[in-house]
Amino acid sequence: MRRSIDDSLDDHPVDDERPAVSWVVGLTDDPDASDDGEPRVSVTLEEHGRAGLGLVAHLAPATARRMRAAIAAALHEVGEDPGA
Repeated sequence: MRRSIDDSLDDHPVDDERPAVSWVVGLTDDPDASDDGEPRVSVTLEEHGRAGLGLVAHLAPATARRMRAAIAAALHEVGEDPGA
């Protein structure tokens, strides 16, 4: 099973030194993605227009929650409501 949850581009102005980066959050049950065979949350970052050449992180639920908490903390630090 592979399922895409959401994807978009980052938000910095594009120039020759900093190409746009795309991100994708999804789910995978690829047996090579985990030691225990459990599904993982996948996070992919790659240069826009260069599909297949990025990095994919396969996160266990605890690691995905840790990343979610880190993003919420960063949003709080810049004065934004981190949401649910």
